[in-house]
Amino acid sequence: MARTIAKDHDQKRTQILAASARLFAEEGYDRASMSQIARACGISKANIYHYYDGKDALLFDLLDSYLRRLRDRVCGLDLAGLDPATGLRSLLTEVLLAYEGADHEHKVQLNAMAALSDEQQEHLRAYQRDMLKRLSAILRAAAPDVFADDKAKLRAVAMSVFGMLNWHYMWNAAADTEDRKGYADLVAQLTLAGVAGL
Repeated sequence: MARTIAKDHDQKRTQILAASARLFAEEGYDRASMSQIARACGISKANIYHYYDGKDALLFDLLDSYLRRLRDRVCGLDLAGLDPATGLRSLLTEVLLAYEGADHEHKVQLNAMAALSDEQQEHLRAYQRDMLKRLSAILRAAAPDVFADDKAKLRAVAMSVFGMLNWHYMWNAAADTEDRKGYADLVAQLTLAGVAGL
């Protein structure tokens, strides 16, 4: 007979993922244990295994949930009718606002993703590629002559823009909404002015 799903299944799963993100970020994925996660959640270790077969399954779900939400937010942003410069500012602002409150998940992504299988890593990188394609399309629209036949240059500029956003995120994680919007505008200005000189 199949086991029934508890009414609070999704709530407990969310609680487990949040506790895992914090522990993996603070202790390191290799050092954090399922027992520590269970204690942080206030549940038994056996109960954790009702949700995840092991720590690697938990890590994958954590990163999959985080990156899928980020991708959906960034790629689902409605930019219809906006000129490329305004669209770029809107997209960069959305990325920085989406990063807010995700310090642990971001750190785990940077430091623990390599612990997953190649297939799992490829699945997660597909989310990153989707976001890169969205940004690249806006950059191409902003400077069609610069990027018309140079995919390598377009990729380099798009990756550099994400690098600037990640720099701000890692070094100014406590920035408020207005700081994030201001920095997104600065990156947009730097990018558009820089692209014009390429």
